[in-house]
Amino acid sequence: MSHLLLLGPARDAAGVRHDEVEGDTVGAVVAAAIARYGPAFADVVAVSALWVNGARADASQAVGADDEVAVLPPISGG
Repeated sequence: MSHLLLLGPARDAAGVRHDEVEGDTVGAVVAAAIARYGPAFADVVAVSALWVNGARADASQAVGADDEVAVLPPISGG
């Protein structure tokens, strides 16, 4: 299982900041998280960046048990 880190609106939609999620790619981890947390979470993921271990990643990137997949929603501010 990969470590899932949810920030800002992703955390709010899921109701948790951290979780453990099955999947061998970033896309599989995110799909499992969407199945777990529902449509509001899916809406946030659709506009978010995905990172693995502090580096931007795409859905096809392989992940393992020691990897952290982070969902980083866009941030606005001034």
